[in-house]
Amino acid sequence: MPIEDDDRPRKKVTHEIGQDLSLLSLEELTERIALLTAEIERLKEAAGKKRASKDAANTFFKS
Repeated sequence: MPIEDDDRPRKKVTHEIGQDLSLLSLEELTERIALLTAEIERLKEAAGKKRASKDAANTFFKS
């Protein structure tokens, strides 16, 4: 009995910066946009935490 496409586990969406996009479907491009948007938000959050930590340390050592 052949396995249907819907029954197969989906590969985790990954993206390599600079890769050839011409081979990707519209759905794959949309998934990658969502993935990268979430990653940008995660990076912004991490940067905000580091900035707050640095500012707190600067304030502590200036007083």
